[in-house]
Amino acid sequence: MSTPKPAAVRRVAVIGGSRVPFARSDGPYATASNQEMLTAALDGLVERYGLQAPGTIGEFVAGAVLKHSRDFNLARETVLGSALDARTPAYDIQQACGTGLQAVIAAANKIALGQTEAAIAGGADTASDAPLGVNDDLRKVLLEARRAKTLGGRLKALAKVRPGHLVPDIPRNAEPRTGLSMGEHAAVTARAWGITREAQDELAAASHRRLAAAYERGFFQDLVVPFRGLARDQNLRPGSTVGKLAALKPVFGLDGPGPTMTAGNSTPLTDGAALVLLASEEWAAERGLEPLAYLTAYETAAVDFVHGDVADGEDGLLMAPAHAVPRMLERAGLGMADFDLVEVHEAFASQVLATLAAWEKRGLAPVDRSRLNVAGSSLATGHPFAATGARIVATLAKLLAERGAPARGLISICAAGGQGVTAILERT
Repeated sequence: MSTPKPAAVRRVAVIGGSRVPFARSDGPYATASNQEMLTAALDGLVERYGLQAPGTIGEFVAGAVLKHSRDFNLARETVLGSALDARTPAYDIQQACGTGLQAVIAAANKIALGQTEAAIAGGADTASDAPLGVNDDLRKVLLEARRAKTLGGRLKALAKVRPGHLVPDIPRNAEPRTGLSMGEHAAVTARAWGITREAQDELAAASHRRLAAAYERGFFQDLVVPFRGLARDQNLRPGSTVGKLAALKPVFGLDGPGPTMTAGNSTPLTDGAALVLLASEEWAAERGLEPLAYLTAYETAAVDFVHGDVADGEDGLLMAPAHAVPRMLERAGLGMADFDLVEVHEAFASQVLATLAAWEKRGLAPVDRSRLNVAGSSLATGHPFAATGARIVATLAKLLAERGAPARGLISICAAGGQGVTAILERT
């Protein structure tokens, strides 16, 4: 009996992207659900690339971090409410802030192995319409009433309800294992790495300046679809300067000496959705589509931010990319100097700067700041958790296409739970 030959690994092309403008929470998208935003992004992609025909797309992969029970089967329900063929399979994925990039990786793997020819991947999140949980004590009373066999038993259980039980459990931006918010964790890391307030404000101002410039030159014209009255990211402040940011008061790390993190050098709670169209080279050629770039490598990592070396910054909550990127580059035989562009998700300016310092500590060459987040990033666009990865992939792919071949770009995304998702895009 002959041994079957393994399938050849194919190159995975990034064809294009589509996202709605990102909005600050409780703003223009206050009543928009994850599904509505994701559908708007998907319909924009379907229209732009003519994907309506049955069988055009092999799979749709997407996720959200803040999900209602109604978001069960979010990806599939989005397909059913969109212009995409209703026979397109879909499934959800979630890895906190790495969700969008992890969805791209999951779809890319099937294309690389020849299991499908084209896929759409990304994510959505609404901080405005966050799910409110039933008070846990009330939940126990309601379950007891449901289990009761008689009317009397149910009434006896319901009689235990007290006014305090009606207070809902509101989602908190805090790690279950530590009780600290992401910002408080980042403040610990900022102190450990000696990240200054001025450096953070400089990075934040540059993010707004570069995003504004990208919009002004029409860069996002084929990447962003208007939604609910917005045509640009609402958080964008073109007039942001280091001087203006310096006037803001710190909001994180107030329990320690010299707090440096403000609302201006941290990302705001944001609503939005973003998607990426991926395909094999053959699929793209058949349709006359020129790939923007190719996804050639990816790596994930996690740190022990509960018991690890947090005080010295090695295992800070958002430091996993500091471990993932060196591993990925070693495996790919590349160094930092081999990258024309570097995209580091700006959860906080301090986290970006700590990551850059950690890469240098691990022997990587310093990142040329003129190549870092050249079209702005999360500090200016905002950060709808599950949407950020797809936003970055589509943005970087188009930036590489503008540069022409050869060109190479690095993606680094930190995520809650002490995780990181990283990838390499190339244009050859």
